[in-house]
Amino acid sequence: MSDSSFPVDGDEYVPSVEDNIAERLLEISDEDADQRAQSLLVGLGDYELDDEDAALLARGDAEYDDDEDELIPPVLAIIGRPNVGKSTLVNRILGRREAVVEDVPGVTRDRVSYQAEWNGRDFTVVDTGGWEHDAKGLHARVAEQAEIAADVADVILFVVDARVGATATDEAVVKMLRKKKKPVLLVANKIDDFNQESEAATLWGLGFGQPWPVSALHGRGAADLLDEAVSKMPEHSAYGGLIPRGGPRRIALIGRPNVGKSSLLNKLAGSNRVVVDNTAGTTRDPVDELVELGGRVWRFVDTAGIRRRQHMAHGSDYYASLRTQSALDKAEVAVVLLAVDEVLSEQDVRILQMTIDSGRALVIAFNKWDLLEEERRRYLEREIDTDLSHVEWAPTVNISAKTGWHKDKLVPALDRALESWDKRISTGKLNTFLGELVAAHPHPLRGGKQPRILFGTQVSSRPPRFVLFTTGFLDPGYRRFITRRLRETFGFDGTPIEVSMRVREKRARKK
Repeated sequence: MSDSSFPVDGDEYVPSVEDNIAERLLEISDEDADQRAQSLLVGLGDYELDDEDAALLARGDAEYDDDEDELIPPVLAIIGRPNVGKSTLVNRILGRREAVVEDVPGVTRDRVSYQAEWNGRDFTVVDTGGWEHDAKGLHARVAEQAEIAADVADVILFVVDARVGATATDEAVVKMLRKKKKPVLLVANKIDDFNQESEAATLWGLGFGQPWPVSALHGRGAADLLDEAVSKMPEHSAYGGLIPRGGPRRIALIGRPNVGKSSLLNKLAGSNRVVVDNTAGTTRDPVDELVELGGRVWRFVDTAGIRRRQHMAHGSDYYASLRTQSALDKAEVAVVLLAVDEVLSEQDVRILQMTIDSGRALVIAFNKWDLLEEERRRYLEREIDTDLSHVEWAPTVNISAKTGWHKDKLVPALDRALESWDKRISTGKLNTFLGELVAAHPHPLRGGKQPRILFGTQVSSRPPRFVLFTTGFLDPGYRRFITRRLRETFGFDGTPIEVSMRVREKRARKK
């Protein structure tokens, strides 16, 4: 029988009795904990396990290499003026409907990049968009925003509506692309049958060689186009290259436009800038900056690129989102800046969620704190309780990016978050914790059944990920309860942690 009635779906399980699990764990020796785990592991052999389970369990507490350099797949950018079929082409490449498609220029999309595969080659597709309905000087706007996408690309698909032909907007994009000196494939879209292919021939004059006649809507010509695009891709992204592991810890300063990222970086760098690190193969420099803080060197990733291109956002957060994701990809910890003199926005919350989803360590910096008035402070406290309760585990720092006030407080917060991000719990300690927790707070009965946790193991750090072998599905609220208690008991401050299940059935007995 459970010690608590189970809440509605979506709420965390709340036990009705206290426990002293942290104290109990201190009383149990590592040897006893390891013996318990070994006994549970032997018992797990009575259940149906697959090859992946066996490989995971065989590793035990063996070291796994978190310091290997990581390859970034090549990037394919889809560029073109509004309403030429870019998102339809993205969906065709992905083989699924991911990008939003509407017959209206200016459809806003939160996601800007997608993982794709063609003939065994992995790559990232960057879909350009975020156009404004009433944009003035649209051809210049398109060229500027396309330039941001071109900067991160290894190969570019320049999409033109072949039925309309080249427009002034297309010509503006052409001028920009010629300067980039990157492989460009000219896509003559909306060619639905052979009879229309003569319309594609008129696009030779744009100077990008053979136009590729394609119907993104029906798929005609898409395979040949992709074959050619993949053949021009490098092994890994020249924009990102290798994500270096080891060395100075890597920080991304992120936040919505005009929140103080550039001011903070400038104040942190100041006279403490060590060197500008020019990453090979990138078209934007400098990319990384090495800065001395707290007597150590830190690498601020992609912040220069974010700063330099910020003026090109033109009121749309679409490309800010692209640059934010790019910085997160190469970082270990994100410092998310929030301006306390303004109401916390949906965009602030979305950037925080993007950081969590990326699996990076997290520090929240409340900027302009020195200017905070008492009345605004009361409203801010309510906003934090309402909008930031899901990241209450993140260290917070109150700073002024403009003056540098409290910038020294960043280092302890970064150290705390990264220590948690790196942390590993031994299999013995983890299973002892799970045993004590379940004994004190059993999973509520559902339909007369009570799923059991058979065994748990940490499969990775950076961020910490745990797998539980169970006899049935654990309610979402109970999983959130386990996650919270893991965080509290072992001190996972400043890092997202992931707890997943593998439901396994008992082997049938041989007669």
